[in-house]
Amino acid sequence: MIAGNGRFPVLALETARGLGDEVVAIGIQEEASPEIEQFAARCYWISLGQLSRLIEILKAEKITDVIMAGQVKHVSIFSAIQPDLRLLKLLSALKQKNTEGLIGAVAKVLADEGIRLADSTLLLKPLLAGAGPLTKRKLTKDEERDIAYGRRIANVLANHDVGQSVADLRSRMCRGGGDGRNRCNAAARASLVNGKPLRLVKVSRRRGHLLFDVPVAGPGTIKVMQETGTTVLAVDAGRTLLLDRDEMLARADAGGIAIAGYDLAANERE
Repeated sequence: MIAGNGRFPVLALETARGLGDEVVAIGIQEEASPEIEQFAARCYWISLGQLSRLIEILKAEKITDVIMAGQVKHVSIFSAIQPDLRLLKLLSALKQKNTEGLIGAVAKVLADEGIRLADSTLLLKPLLAGAGPLTKRKLTKDEERDIAYGRRIANVLANHDVGQSVADLRSRMCRGGGDGRNRCNAAARASLVNGKPLRLVKVSRRRGHLLFDVPVAGPGTIKVMQETGTTVLAVDAGRTLLLDRDEMLARADAGGIAIAGYDLAANERE
């Protein structure tokens, strides 16, 4: 596992250990928490730009499958790293200087070395959101209408690599990015009008893989929703991780918040 920031890598390692699987963790020094060392079979640390060192470790460990877990700040990838020669050559050859292009190029380099970049949710399948109502309270007709509008906007934004989250206040939209949960809700707090409720929509990009940038929600999401008067969370089923799922849903139930999963077919209809 290549570990970035957030709770995602720790949960994945905990889950793997519980199943009796051994996972070698390679932590990004600028991003990952030292906590990953507690759950990994072995742990290495590299800087964000050390592609050659990454491949060296994987080959020494005889690893043929690797996943990426956790966030890496987009600004760090293209402006704050010191790339080694191998990564510098890769970056100079990129046609599009975005995360999608970079990860695709890295995946090809790894494949050339006999290493497969696998689905980042590989160790956390039970935490993926299902379709339909996920909480005791279901959406009202008004909430369903607002969510349908918000999902149309969120899908357009996500497919243009703009963000994955929007807060919807009767067509008053607030965009969030990769760490959009707190930024989007903080901005939405300022846009509340006459106490009207907000609806939060998180979507995944319409691509055939989950190698990186998987939408995530958790207990912290519910906390911020309560602070901002947000009554609903809508997510993509099968493509959104609900971290600390039981605690998250229990908090939502206690706060009267409705959470629902929407399948990809619903995305296409919208």
